[in-house]
Amino acid sequence: MRIGIVAGEYPPMQGGVGAYTRILAQELVRQGHKVFILSTSAAREAEDEISLSNSVRSWGLPSLLQARRWAEAERLDVVNIQFQTAAFQMSPWIHFLPMVMRETPVVTTFHDLRYPYLFPKAGRLRDWIVMCLARTSDGLIVTNHEDFQRVEGLRNVRLIPIGSNILNPLEADFDQTAWRSTCGAESGDFLLAFFGLVNRSKGLETLLDSVARLRMDGIPVRLVMVGDVGTSDPTNVGYSQEIDALIEKLGIRSLVHRTGFLARDEEVGAFLTASDVVVLPFLDGASFRRGSLMAAIHYGCPIVTTRPQVQIPVFVDGDNMLFVCAGSSDVLAAALRRLYEQSSLRERLRGGARKLARLFDWKQIALDYTNFLYWIIEEGAKV
Repeated sequence: MRIGIVAGEYPPMQGGVGAYTRILAQELVRQGHKVFILSTSAAREAEDEISLSNSVRSWGLPSLLQARRWAEAERLDVVNIQFQTAAFQMSPWIHFLPMVMRETPVVTTFHDLRYPYLFPKAGRLRDWIVMCLARTSDGLIVTNHEDFQRVEGLRNVRLIPIGSNILNPLEADFDQTAWRSTCGAESGDFLLAFFGLVNRSKGLETLLDSVARLRMDGIPVRLVMVGDVGTSDPTNVGYSQEIDALIEKLGIRSLVHRTGFLARDEEVGAFLTASDVVVLPFLDGASFRRGSLMAAIHYGCPIVTTRPQVQIPVFVDGDNMLFVCAGSSDVLAAALRRLYEQSSLRERLRGGARKLARLFDWKQIALDYTNFLYWIIEEGAKV
C-alpha cells in the first residue's frame, strides 16, 4: 500500500505526535508498505525508506492544494492526517483537506479533539469546524476513549491506541545509582520522576506543592523533571518560566533537577527506571492519549496518575498504577507518602506496568492501522 501521511509535526520537531508518526512510519515500512510524509520545512529527519516532502510553508489555504498535488504525484492509495490542533499551528484550513482530495480517500487520526483558535467568541463554530473534519473524512482513528465517545456515532471509526514514543532499551551498563546521583539523589532518598512536555494540562503545580509538603514532613524526596517545552505550542515557554518561579517560591530548587530535552531514548528510560515512582498528575486524567504515560508503562515503572475521566478497563487502580484525584496536592502527597512507606506496593505497580506494556506493541498498532486503511479503500471502491 502507498500511504501518505500529512503531519504538522515531524522530527526533529519536539512533540508526541511527530514522534508517534515517525515510529508508525518505520513500522509500516518494516511491514512492506511505501510511506510518504508531507510536512513543513521544520521536518528534516528523512530516512532512506520514508519519502519526506517538507515543502509546506504554513498550513493556510494553499497547503490544501499542495497536499492534493502531492497525493496525485505520489499515486497514493490513501492519505492519513495525523491531527492535533497545535501541530498544525492552530490553523482552521487543515479541517477542510478531505473536501479537496478528490479521488484519494482520507483517514484522519485524532490525537485530540481540541478546537482551533478562529477569532474571539467563535463559540460553536470551533466545534463545528473540528466535527467537519471528522464527518468529511472517509475514516476516523481515535487514540483514546474520550475522543471515541465523542465520535462513535459517526461512520467508520476505530480506536487504535498509541504506543510509547520512547522505545530503546536501557544501555547494558545501566547503573541506577549513577543516574540517581545525577539528580542529586543519595541512598535512601525518595526520587520522583515527571516526564513529558511542560504545559498547563500536566498538573505540575500540584506535583511541586506535593514535593514541598513531603519535604516539610521529613520525607527525603527529590524530583527529576524529564523533558522540555516542545515546538508546537509557543505558550509552553511562558508556562515553563512560571514553573521555575514556583519552584523558587516553594523553596525546593535544591530538590528539583530539570533535564531539558533529551534526544536519546536511553537517557529518558534511564531517568524513569532509576526513579522510585513516576508521577503524572494530569488535570484531565490518565488517558491513552498521553505518550508520557505510555513511556512509563513501557519501562515498567511504578506510576501515580490521576483518575481517568472515562472508564478504561485496562487501567487498574492499585495494580498497574495508583490513581489520585486531579488538582489536590494533599491527596497526591498522601499517595506518595504511602508509596514511600510501602516498597511492596511499588513492586506490585512495577509488575503490573510490565504486564500492561504488552498491550501497546507497535507491530500490532501498525497492523490494526493498515487493516483499517485497507477496509476504507475497499469500502470506497464499492461506492
